[in-house]
Amino acid sequence: MSWLKDIPQQLSDLWKFVTVDIWRITDAEVKGMRQTGYNFLKTILLAIRRYNEDQLQRKAAALTYSTLLSIVPMLAIMFAIAKGFGFNNILTSQLLNYFPGQKEILTQALTWVNSYMQQVQGGIFMGIGIVLLLWTVLNLVSNIENCFNEIWMVKKGRSYYRQVTDYFSLMLLAPVFIICSSGLSIFVSTTFSTLSQYHLITPFAAIFFKLAPFVVTIFMFTGIYIFLPNTKVRFKSAFYAGIFAGIAFQSFQYLYISGQIWVSKYNAIYGSFAALPLLLLWLQLSWVICLLGAELAYASQNIRAYEFEADSKNITRRYKDFLTISIMSVITKRFAAGERAVSANKISSDYKIPTRLTTRILIELMEMKFINEVIDEDNHEICYQPSIDIASITVGGILNKIDQSGSEFFKIDKDHALKNEWKTIVGSRSDMVMNNKNLLVKDI
Repeated sequence: MSWLKDIPQQLSDLWKFVTVDIWRITDAEVKGMRQTGYNFLKTILLAIRRYNEDQLQRKAAALTYSTLLSIVPMLAIMFAIAKGFGFNNILTSQLLNYFPGQKEILTQALTWVNSYMQQVQGGIFMGIGIVLLLWTVLNLVSNIENCFNEIWMVKKGRSYYRQVTDYFSLMLLAPVFIICSSGLSIFVSTTFSTLSQYHLITPFAAIFFKLAPFVVTIFMFTGIYIFLPNTKVRFKSAFYAGIFAGIAFQSFQYLYISGQIWVSKYNAIYGSFAALPLLLLWLQLSWVICLLGAELAYASQNIRAYEFEADSKNITRRYKDFLTISIMSVITKRFAAGERAVSANKISSDYKIPTRLTTRILIELMEMKFINEVIDEDNHEICYQPSIDIASITVGGILNKIDQSGSEFFKIDKDHALKNEWKTIVGSRSDMVMNNKNLLVKDI
């Protein structure tokens, strides 16, 4: 039984590995399947950690409320567009087929939509109703985008002009996409029915029809993860997240429908009101799946930014000064040689500096007015170049700026009680600055 004594230590080592050590393993140190396995594990760990940090349950609850308010307005707009194409009946059947667990709610909502659509004259909504409808839908999509931007740490959302154009394009394409998927399903089913006489193909046809909803949902989520955040999302990262979200959503759909056998017991408590709590539960869990997929997309694309995170937070003053001078040296030397401005990713990749640490130092150098951002028009990437004459950028000048960055407005008596201590520290720092006041960063 002596092995039982080792369990606490093994668990402690495992916890240290998944929280610290694994983030010290870079892609340059491992290759092949081990690299893939480590990156996969890092992605899962980062997504789980940020699930709690970003309070996805709270965000999902807020989106559930917004969605509940927007169901009828969104359906009204979709059916108005579908009616213009003459596809409103097909859209009805497709929605009922795609959300079989919500037939009761959808039927009631469609009844409200039809009564509202009867107020349409000449295909145009009358009065202020259209404004309220559009505002409700735009507000929902804007709230979704804000949640995605928070996950992706994007500080600035779309402009009002882009919101109107992008969101209206999305609303216009949504019913068209549903109709096209319906037409494709009919075409495929017709094609396979003609091939039913070929017994070898029939089993594959059955598998295809079972997987078709998963494939459609996967690409739907992939498009959402690419389109909604106001930043560039790689297709590979969005697709991996789409696979997770699509499979999880469809599996939840089947479980939800299977679980409706308990609705009869639920009705005994809530009566005809039972559909609403079930709808809220379905919306809440659906948004959790969607937002968790967004976290996976972010984690997949940004795992390198979290390498050496624990060490970066605990970096020594000496080593941070060394990296600050080194990064400034790279930027000034490239500028002096007439080379293109350099990006944060290239600096991190070329010199094996953790991406988040590089970004933090670049932000500090911008705040100290040593560098500024430029856009590389070829790669559409943010790059950095000196903002002042490189003949005036010295090591001593940077160290002096670092010393003076931040606040010193404290009620500490450095003029009398702690006068000698203050004089000593200022003098020692001044000596270091003076010793390097003429050493140009570009000449290091």
